[in-house]
This record gives sequence, C-alpha cells and structure tokens, in this order.
Amino acid sequence: MDNMDNQKKYRYLSSIDSPADLRKLKAEELPVVCDELREDIINELSRNPGHFASSLGVVELTVALHYVFNTPYDRIVWDVGHQAYGHKILTGRREQFCTNRKFKGIRPFPSPKESEYDTFTCGHASNSISAALGMAVAAKKHEEETRNIVAVIGDGAMSGGLAFEGLNNVSATPNNLLIILNDNNMSIDRSVGGMKQYLVNLNTNQTYNKIRNGIGRTFSKWGLLNKHRKDSIIRFNNSLKSLLSRQQNIFEGLNIRYFGPINGHDVKTLVKTLNDIKHMNGPRLLHIHTVKGKGFKPAEEEATIWHAPGMFDKETGERFVKKTAGAPPRFQDVFGETLVELAKQNPKIMGVTPAMPTGCSMNLLMKEMPCRGFDVGIAEGHAVTFSGGMAKDGLLPFCNIYSSFAQRAYDNLIHDVAIQKLNMVLCLDRAGLVGEDGPTHHGAFDLAYLRPIPNLTISSPYDEHELRRLMYTAQLPDMGPFVIRYPRGSGTISDWRCPLEAVPVGKGRKMKDGKELAVVTIGPIGKLAENAIKRVEEEMQVSIAHYDMRFLKPIDTEMLEEIGTRFTKIITLENGAKIGGLGSAVLEFMADHGYTPQVCRMGIPDEFIEHGTIPQLFKMLGLDEEGIVKQIKQML
Repeated sequence: MDNMDNQKKYRYLSSIDSPADLRKLKAEELPVVCDELREDIINELSRNPGHFASSLGVVELTVALHYVFNTPYDRIVWDVGHQAYGHKILTGRREQFCTNRKFKGIRPFPSPKESEYDTFTCGHASNSISAALGMAVAAKKHEEETRNIVAVIGDGAMSGGLAFEGLNNVSATPNNLLIILNDNNMSIDRSVGGMKQYLVNLNTNQTYNKIRNGIGRTFSKWGLLNKHRKDSIIRFNNSLKSLLSRQQNIFEGLNIRYFGPINGHDVKTLVKTLNDIKHMNGPRLLHIHTVKGKGFKPAEEEATIWHAPGMFDKETGERFVKKTAGAPPRFQDVFGETLVELAKQNPKIMGVTPAMPTGCSMNLLMKEMPCRGFDVGIAEGHAVTFSGGMAKDGLLPFCNIYSSFAQRAYDNLIHDVAIQKLNMVLCLDRAGLVGEDGPTHHGAFDLAYLRPIPNLTISSPYDEHELRRLMYTAQLPDMGPFVIRYPRGSGTISDWRCPLEAVPVGKGRKMKDGKELAVVTIGPIGKLAENAIKRVEEEMQVSIAHYDMRFLKPIDTEMLEEIGTRFTKIITLENGAKIGGLGSAVLEFMADHGYTPQVCRMGIPDEFIEHGTIPQLFKMLGLDEEGIVKQIKQML
C-alpha cells in the first residue's frame, strides 16, 4: 500500500500534517485518530521493520500530548526514542515514515537535526528528565514562562541512575516541569478502590487547585508562607495522601507533586488530565499505566519478542524469521551457548546484563541457572560495579553490555574494576557499526576509550571459534579485567562448537605471509580483508601478508617488530574509530621504535555515522571488501 492508499484510507490521519491540524479536531474525535495511528504503525512496520511494541503502547499519550500542548513551542522530551513513531507521523513525517531506519531515510530515533518537534537526542535511556529540566531553566532565563516542558520517561528508563539524579535536581531547582511516567510493566502505585480514584480526581481538579493556589498566594502575601513553611505543608499534604491511600512513592518524598496512576489508553481522560495540570506551578509527575504492544494481540502477549520483531504478517501475527539450514550463528548465540558451557565447568562464573538478556543471549544462562544470571535493568554503571563487587569476593562475572551503552559505565570500569585489577569479563556486544539504529547505537568508540586504561586486557575475536577460545581464556585464574568485543549479527563458521582451549594473552596470529605489503586487522572485519587480499593477489600477482592482532592490549610487540622490520607499507583495518584504536596503536609503536613505514589506517572516520544496513554503511565508508581491495591497490 502506497501513500496515496493511506490518504484515501484514513478519515483523520491523512489530513494531519502537523499537530496544529490535530488540534482542530474535537476531543471526541481523538479515539478514532488513535485507532488510525495505531493501524498505520502496524501496517508500515509489518513490511519495514523497526521498534514495534513500544510505539503502540504510547499512541494515546502521543495524541494527547500534541493535542494539549502547543508543540513545537512547548517542548516534549522523549526518553528512549523507540517509542516515538507516532510522534514522527503526527509531526510532518507521515509520508516519509515508509523510509524510517532506511539508508538516507528518516532517522530511527528523534533528532533535532531532522525536525523542530524532536527537542533532544534520545537513543539511550534515562536522559529525558535532566534534559527537560535544563530546558525549563532556559525557558525561565529567557522569560518564556508560558512554555511548557514535558519529559516522557518509561519505567525501564527510570531504573537508570541519571533519571534519579535528574529527579533529585528537579526537587531542588525552581521549575514547572511536567514528568510523565509511562508505566508499562513495573507498577509503582496501583490504583485500586474508590478512595484512591477520588484522590486522583481531587489532585487534578481545576477548582481544587485554584482554591489551593489562591490560599497559598494569600498566605504568602500575609507573610505566613515562606519557602520553608511551603515545603513543610507540601510534605504534610503528601503524608496525608499517603495515609489515606495507604501508599507512598519516591516522587512525593522529593516534593514533586504526584498524579495518578491513570489509564494511559483513555485518550479523552489523558487530554482532560493534561489540561487540568499543565498550568500548575512547580514540578509535577503524571503516572500512567499502558500496555506495551497495545492493539496488536501477539505484541501484548510477548512484548519482548515484539520489541523489534522484523517483518511480520499483520493479519496472523506470524513473524518472517529467516532461518537457513547450516547458516553461521550469530555471535550473540555463540556467546550465550558458550557461557552456559563454561558456567557448568566453573562454579564461580556469574552472568550480568543491563536489560538486554535476550538481545545478548544471557537469557540462556538465566534459564539454565537462574541463580547465576542477573538482569539489573537499564543501569550500565551499576552492572559494572555490581560485577566488581562479586569479583572482589571471589566470583567471576561475565558482564555483557552493548558497546554503545557501555560508554555510560566508563568511570565504573576505571574506578571500581581496573584500579583493583579485578577478575571480571566485560563482553562488549554490538561493537562497531550496528546498522539501522544509527549514530546513538554504533559501537564505534570502545577500542579508543578503553586502550588508555591500565590493567585491562582488550581483545576481539576473528570468528566464532576465537570467541569461544577468548571466553575460555578470560575465565582462567588471575586474568584481571578482560574485555571481549564482537559485532552484531552472524559470523562465518557454521560448525562453531570447537574445543574450549586457551590462547596466549597478548599474542596475535599471522594469517598468511607476504612480501609487498602487510594488512593488520583486529576482529571479524579481518575476514573481509582476507577475501580482499585473495582477490588482489590473483589479479596483480603480488604477495600480501595478513596479521590478526587478536589483542589490542597488551598488543603483540614481537609481531609489530616483525612487521616494522619487513614492510614499508602497512594497512590497518578495524570496525571502530580510526582515532585512538588499532591504527593509532600501530603508529605509536612504529614511531616509538624508530620504524618509518607508510601506514594507511582504515576504520570509522571522525564523525557520527548515519543509519543504514551494515553492508550499506561499510560500502559508504570504504570498509567493505571492494573498499579494502581499492585501498590495497592504491598502496602497492
């Protein structure tokens, strides 16, 4: 179905090109808009894969926000951008939504570079409250008192430390911030019974709040209500509410006015509630209950699978999962299977992941040995320090974090693990370019930012066999903090269950000898170099050496001595940032030891790389087989 079909099909959605068009409708018409928006998301994502269940869960909230608030003047700050597809469709990108996550198409997550309605970058979780508070302070500084600032945060993101840091500052900084907690799994407060529903209605009632604020202004005018007394009254009010409702929550403990919980799929109630509280002074939090995958039964029943399900039949719910007999497995599956295998042999091994057990295959250990696998939620810094604590007292944690998300645990790795040289294995999944999720998710920087840290061992496997061997080596006694980084997706070996045996730490492999030029690689991208070398040798009748460094730290100095002595031309290749990674390490060694070869570094350039399939991005950057062939020929 093309865009013209959509325009004929939808009664309301086809004529909504901006939130201003949405606001022309009557509130009674909004449920139909929600139905159409949900149907459009289902239709499009069934054939153009993306993040599915999260966006379905906030359809009513998205419509209500853009209906009540004067966006883009009013700011909506989304947390975890995979819930913002409805937002994209309602803000002028309906016709372009078919290009979502496609190379040169619209971006996978909200970005100010794409639309004025996208107020802040939101690929990683937990940053919305801090960013929105900054905007609220800016609005006050610019005397834009009428500008509303709204932060939308999910309960999963609320487990992130930055969210709590933001909440703490919200309670101590003058602001009129509205925080919306989209609770689609963990229940912070349960709305049960008539008294609790009465309190919800009372808290949001305009007459109640008008009287409340009027009394407050009068007492202030009489000099009876200074800041200290005001805070005391708020605390008393919150205590009284807690007594009557027999429940307490952290927000009112921080003097943030709390409203809810309410049904996040009742768009008319959402509109009324938002209108009632949007002009209140001071920080407020509205707690809504939603269902992830709402409106598509398979997604409601299995939200994890339908977070990003790939292509599917929108009528039957059948997912089109490609399975080729004998095809190489994903690195993630090799990791998960091998971890279980090692854990059966070594009782000290534990598994830790921050909210990604299925994506990284830690779920295999958690299923096989529930007491030895931990999902700590969206809390990468905690995951590392938690692992460090276990390591300090004799356990051996395998902490698996997506490379891009591990950036948030940098201090923890230095302060809580490396300084003490604790025995811990940090497995960096999705290292290098990840594809359609784009710049917020590419694992481009880990080699560069980890290399300066003392006491670390940094490795990357050439293939599935090497991943198993590195995992086995990492769990041997007294290895200290041991990093293994590997990419998203499949490798190259179908028969991957090789014997588990150790590799010498800090030693690379000479894959083939040569005379005219040396290609030095690290990680699975070396396979592309292997193929490119074969092509060039056959075409040009030359001899090219290939070295797989295997370890970035400690780097194989004997191998580099050989390369520096024998070759005047060197190409380094890595699926990571050129600045600071393997290429920089090779150049540093050559300079420090008096070698002066011509060195060409191939890797991710000094820029944030857009979204697209991995082959498309490799081709764009000249890191595919053709690009490597071209570079070798230029060097010869």
